[in-house]
Amino acid sequence: MREPAPVADRVPQEPGSASRGALLEIFWVALRLGLTSFGGPIAHLAYFQEEYVRRRRWLGDRAFADIVALCQFLPGPASSQVGIAIGMMRAGVPGGVAAWLGFTLPSALAMALFALYFREQSLSGAGWLRGLLIVAVAVVAAAVWEMAVKLTPDRTRASIALAAAIVTLAAPWAGTQVAVILLGGISGWLLLRDAAAAGEREPGASGSAPGAGALAAGAGAPGEGAPGESIPAAAGPGGALSLSRRGARLAWALFFALLLGLPLVRKVYPAGWLAVLDTFYRAGSLVFGGGHVVLPLLAREVVGAGWITEEQFLAGYGAAQAVPGPLFTFAAYAGAAMQGWPFAALALIAVFAPSFLLVAGALPYWERIRRRKEVRAALWGVNAAVVGILLAALYDPIFTKAIHTPADFSLALGGFGLLKLWRLPSWCLVLLMAAAGMALQALG
Repeated sequence: MREPAPVADRVPQEPGSASRGALLEIFWVALRLGLTSFGGPIAHLAYFQEEYVRRRRWLGDRAFADIVALCQFLPGPASSQVGIAIGMMRAGVPGGVAAWLGFTLPSALAMALFALYFREQSLSGAGWLRGLLIVAVAVVAAAVWEMAVKLTPDRTRASIALAAAIVTLAAPWAGTQVAVILLGGISGWLLLRDAAAAGEREPGASGSAPGAGALAAGAGAPGEGAPGESIPAAAGPGGALSLSRRGARLAWALFFALLLGLPLVRKVYPAGWLAVLDTFYRAGSLVFGGGHVVLPLLAREVVGAGWITEEQFLAGYGAAQAVPGPLFTFAAYAGAAMQGWPFAALALIAVFAPSFLLVAGALPYWERIRRRKEVRAALWGVNAAVVGILLAALYDPIFTKAIHTPADFSLALGGFGLLKLWRLPSWCLVLLMAAAGMALQALG
């Protein structure tokens, strides 16, 4: 039997021609992952490695580790961005869209249907809702714990995180969280450059969030090894197009034009759909650390503006733990809770649009970016600040809204233990806590 060509060397068909068969293959593979990928972003990346690297050999271990490191570096949902990047390298921009649509569609539909079903229902006093709110406490507490271990391994970064939490709680105003992220980056640039220059790295990865290290195991840390083993210039039809520097510059220009322009247009034309587009696009652009971090950024906007209630928001977040796929599909839930299917689609596209632009803009420049100590130091500071923001969100609005009695706190503590000590899947915890909430409600 003939040996297959090395992964990095395989370029089927002519670059720039994304065949219908290739797009359908990308979509169906991603759809299967979207239906079965429970466990959050770290688990998603493990599923991706098994499917795309081990089984289908669309790229090699080293290239995959480089893509993971890049997407951990960027704001937005890292696992979704990895899928988008692989789709782009396989079949250009259409391939990225096919990969995103397949992976996102199952959970987005489930979350939108959940919102529509309960939009007209009275949530007051519902026992299952009480359980979902408690799930949010346990899940976010576990996320804070894991992120703190990975992203604040020294006194400097722990101090940045603590300061970020204090400022976020003390100044609960619009724009505070964005300012805290910027200040975290400046603090990292000022205080962590020596550590970055000395070659210190986050545990297991060159990136910014937990999980990348586990995926690079056995393949070396991202970026090490022969140059030919890094991200290939074209891993499939259309790959060269997706990684062109001209396209990257256009992607960066569009990214910043929307990020800076939408708030201005929104002030001139205060339409509801434009406000939703601006809010969710901004959230997708500024969230470092994954889906859990989108919670505090969106809560200020959608709850503060009265688009949905705090109970609806936290119930949706709890329900998101029970479905496979990316946590960012919470946007479909929020949009559907506001105005049904049109706003569900609008919010979903808006929150993921920055991921497409950032991946397309960063792929050609990743080799150059990751070598700069100033960039690594600033990113370390940003990630530490994100830990603080999530810690603040754990207290307000999550803890203050969900925990009212010793029984509530006991369930939250038990849920945290099940997640951290016994590694119970999140979807199992959702079912367990919903049942426990109904039992508590029945007992009075």
